[in-house]
Amino acid sequence: MKKIILILMLLLLIVPVISHAAEQNENNEVVLFMFYGQGCPHCGKMELFLNRLEEKYPTLKVERYEVYNNQENRELFENISNAYDTEVVGVPAVFIDNKVVFGFSNSIGDSIENEIKKCVNEVCCSPRDKLEEFKCTGGIVEKLTIPAVISAAAVDAINPCAFAVLIILLTTILAAKSRKKALFAGLAFSLSIYIAYFLMGVGLFSAIQTAGLSHMFYAVVAVLAIFVGLLNLKDYLWYGKWFVMEVPRSWRPKMKALIRSVTSVPGAFIMGFVVSLFLLPCTSGPYIVILGLLANTATKNHAFMLLLLYNFIFIIPMIGITLLIYFGIATTEKAEQWRASKLKILHLIAGIIILLLGIGMLIALWLGMV
Repeated sequence: MKKIILILMLLLLIVPVISHAAEQNENNEVVLFMFYGQGCPHCGKMELFLNRLEEKYPTLKVERYEVYNNQENRELFENISNAYDTEVVGVPAVFIDNKVVFGFSNSIGDSIENEIKKCVNEVCCSPRDKLEEFKCTGGIVEKLTIPAVISAAAVDAINPCAFAVLIILLTTILAAKSRKKALFAGLAFSLSIYIAYFLMGVGLFSAIQTAGLSHMFYAVVAVLAIFVGLLNLKDYLWYGKWFVMEVPRSWRPKMKALIRSVTSVPGAFIMGFVVSLFLLPCTSGPYIVILGLLANTATKNHAFMLLLLYNFIFIIPMIGITLLIYFGIATTEKAEQWRASKLKILHLIAGIIILLLGIGMLIALWLGMV
């Protein structure tokens, strides 16, 4: 009962987050770009119309750029048009969220106002964001992406499965009384895991974007994150019951036999790629959640940079354990005792963080931030 109460208290922490997100959503700043030419009659009508809208909608921010006499503004006009994948037709030209209109008429005015109303209630994109290295998904979601990547990577990094594999490997190498070889084997193994997981992430990310399923995948992954979080909480409350969020027990003898066959540094490197397949059921939850988030919020180059960061954080504890054992600060026996004693608490931490991440993703979806 105490465990259940503790989990409920921690989950209650999300209530202020939800309230804050909803409150922010009621006062969204709406950014609109207008390109015009001095002396253009339709531009004058658009200017008067936008002046009235600025009075009507306090959060509307209109950025005006004169292009007949200003080379810098003309270049910005061309760059923005290219970012929106549209040709420069003439002025006035209005860019708001993902919408572009040229000229002015009553119907165009109605269209612009409808877009403003939508952006007051949903998080829309500033036209300038189109020139940045982010997809146009709303500032709040973009700001949350890096903290989400770091949090999920930290959860993955403390995963007891990865610790167990590394400890078995180092124990095997140390049996040959070679601490130096154990150091290089541990580092080689960590590097191999880093490369394998990065390549898996790049492949899955590219497949999602190529298939055009990023938004659907994001929704599915948000639900998956909640499910994975709850299963980890189950392992904290009732560890060993039904199943555990770790390497399946039926796989463990074969995996241990493979690891214990390694006696060299190159063998440790190769084994990293092999073992990464065994670790997938245990470590893929947070990784897939982050891939779903990145597929819907980041460009390819930015996503790959974040995947490099994610996987670096993931292997930090592996490198740390290797160094501790090499310098004699810890032994593999003590490391394994610590891992076994902290299994439940590690599942608790992982469960809460992944559950909150999934709930946050669903909130963003519900509020129209993605």
